[in-house]
Amino acid sequence: MTVHELLSARVAEALAAAGAPDAPPVVQPSSKPEFGDYQANGVMGAAKALKTNPRELAAKVVAALQLDGIADKVEIAGPGFINITLSSGFLADTVARQQADVRLGCGARQPAKVVIDYSSPNLAKEMHVGHLRSTIIGDALARVLTFRGDQVIRQNHVGDWGTQFGMLTAFLVETEQAGNDELALDDLEGFYRAAKQRFDEDAAFADLARDYVVKLQGGDVRVRALWQRFLEVSLAHCEAVYDRLNVQLTRDDVMGESAYNDDLPRVVADLKAKGLVTEDQGAQVVYLEEFRNKEGEAQAYIVQKQDGGYLYSTSDLAALRHRFGTLHANRLLYVVDARQGLHFQQVFVLGRKAGYIDDSVATEHVAFGTMMGEDGKPFKTRSGGTVKLVELLDEAERRAFDLVSEKNPDLPEAQRRTIARTVGIGAVKYADLSKHRTSDYIFDWNTMLSFEGNTAPYLQYAYTRMASIFRAAGEFDRHARLLPVEPAEHALALQLAQFPDLLAQVSGETCPHFLCGYLYQLATRFSRFYEACPVLKAEGEVRASRLALCAAAANTLRTGLGLLGIEVLDAM
Repeated sequence: MTVHELLSARVAEALAAAGAPDAPPVVQPSSKPEFGDYQANGVMGAAKALKTNPRELAAKVVAALQLDGIADKVEIAGPGFINITLSSGFLADTVARQQADVRLGCGARQPAKVVIDYSSPNLAKEMHVGHLRSTIIGDALARVLTFRGDQVIRQNHVGDWGTQFGMLTAFLVETEQAGNDELALDDLEGFYRAAKQRFDEDAAFADLARDYVVKLQGGDVRVRALWQRFLEVSLAHCEAVYDRLNVQLTRDDVMGESAYNDDLPRVVADLKAKGLVTEDQGAQVVYLEEFRNKEGEAQAYIVQKQDGGYLYSTSDLAALRHRFGTLHANRLLYVVDARQGLHFQQVFVLGRKAGYIDDSVATEHVAFGTMMGEDGKPFKTRSGGTVKLVELLDEAERRAFDLVSEKNPDLPEAQRRTIARTVGIGAVKYADLSKHRTSDYIFDWNTMLSFEGNTAPYLQYAYTRMASIFRAAGEFDRHARLLPVEPAEHALALQLAQFPDLLAQVSGETCPHFLCGYLYQLATRFSRFYEACPVLKAEGEVRASRLALCAAAANTLRTGLGLLGIEVLDAM
């Protein structure tokens, strides 16, 4: 059991013994040290339900509370709050047990099989800043869930199908015939713009592009080969970005729109057979009574267009069916822009109506807001264009290199480049992940690259401080008996002991910013500990204990940052 689970169970037992068997214990970490380490606030609600004095009930709960060997002090505060201060011995044992476990005590009680849909760029173009949030939020969640023992299946639902690919394939034929295809594909964005211009301005080319769409969908060998060539180049661009971002997405995780193409007619036929589809002006539509417009009319969910073509709404249904029926997942996460909220609500409702998923599977739209520029508008180039993600990462590394060179001009350039890559990329990721994912946020270079405050550079530098202690200490026992008797030692040990509960919260609420906040507090508490409790100058078992506490903090900080996909360095 985690610390929170243990305390909740003991308080619940005490409430039952005091005459409130169904009362929730409401245990949470204390907001201030003077209130102990944890507060149990369930007495207030229980007393109201029992129509009794809360302080008198609290006294009965405390009398029945079995925390021997767990808490040093249990006090009643205010009208009936119960403050719990954990014993140093219990904290020492808890931290030691966690540090001896490869999962740091964070293993899931009931591991799930989880499909996570994230990143999902449009392969017609290079990745841009709009893909950043889905990519790194999804990656962080995949890492956390995997670390806790869940079986995670990553699904990169790339856009690799549709009219635009007929256009691009037709244009590739033209450039190939002119002998410029290799050069043209080096700049995907330019290639797309040129193809789009031809499509808009040349009716004959537009007809040719539509013909290529038909051939592509029909499986024409020559057209499929050209299409596949374009996808290979596009995916190589994506993989280069993933590699720089330290994101764990590979070619094996790609399950694009094209993968469901053959299943789309079957999905529509199945929906018809189940009486869910209505033909409306030639289109095949599902009217969902659960969603109504301002006039009170049921919302239309179109699964096939008048011309017989399919939409992403159809492929999303096919994907839903595949992920539950074939992959047998019991949790489905979709890390997609908040603006798609209604769409996914409809997908999930229709999926259940059609029997593609049942009540055994949890479906969650992991929505996120927009990255904004300093003007408060969606992040763009100065000319108002889309910012390529690779260009953003280049800028991050350049700015970090200038900063590192200013602070440590005597370091060899190669080392400064390595530090700049780690700090720059980490700064961009952490600035995003540290915000609640549903919030829009302002992209600010100066804030994210600061070595002060809740930033990646601050946390990375905290780790290097820990590493420098180990270098100065020489050989020592990283698992020596902990003796967290000083207030700063107690506070740091408490923070470490709370790591499993924190990861459970990140997993349950799919919010990486909780982990960022935890790591910032961990680094802050370590700094206070290091200032208040001499480590290298201490002697005997006190020195051994403090070095082991430093090692536990370093291990947890490195692990936590790693779960965010952020690297650390032993020296900066």
